[in-house]
Amino acid sequence: MKRLAVLHTAPFVVGMFKTLLGKRYPDLESFHVVDESLIQDARRHGGMVPGIVRRIAQQVALAQEAGAEVILFTCSSTSPAVDTVRRLVDIPVIKIDDPMMARAVELGVRIGLLCTSKTTVAPSEGLIREHAAAKGREVAITTAVDNVAYFALREGDKAGHDAAVKEAAGRLAGSVDVIVLAQASMAHLAAELGAVLPIPVLESPPLCVEGLAPYLKA
Repeated sequence: MKRLAVLHTAPFVVGMFKTLLGKRYPDLESFHVVDESLIQDARRHGGMVPGIVRRIAQQVALAQEAGAEVILFTCSSTSPAVDTVRRLVDIPVIKIDDPMMARAVELGVRIGLLCTSKTTVAPSEGLIREHAAAKGREVAITTAVDNVAYFALREGDKAGHDAAVKEAAGRLAGSVDVIVLAQASMAHLAAELGAVLPIPVLESPPLCVEGLAPYLKA
């Protein structure tokens, strides 16, 4: 099995991915790198400016030098940068959201996109449209951004974050066919929301981890 590097911009998702990867691939050798400055600067500049893309490219190069044979980015906001850095290395560089967005456009044409960071909106909307086009489908995207949830989580207020996400999901549910939780930080709410809302609610981490299987084969 190939060695995996997992690159994060938020420390609180590291444990989640270690658990998911350990359960799915018990023999996998992997290492995790966290750089919070990437998402902080993306929020400050409104997206992936050239300086941030260069730093992400450096992270990828360092991970490959450390022996990574596959690289996974767990931050949705870095999606446009991943498109760039993929061309700079000869190993797979995977976006966390690809499997989830592919599944979303299979489930409906009215997609509800729930974000807690505005930097996630454009990359996530673009990825949905990319997967819809690949399947020959036209979709309508309704996006909700809840900054209250983002800042609550950043301050360690998990209960406040969860309450804000649930409220936002409830508002979306009446006008869409499926809700996409656009950041891994919301993934723990997917099952609870799916049990009370009348539509599917998708989370990226488990779909992403399962989607790594063909890339990890030796």
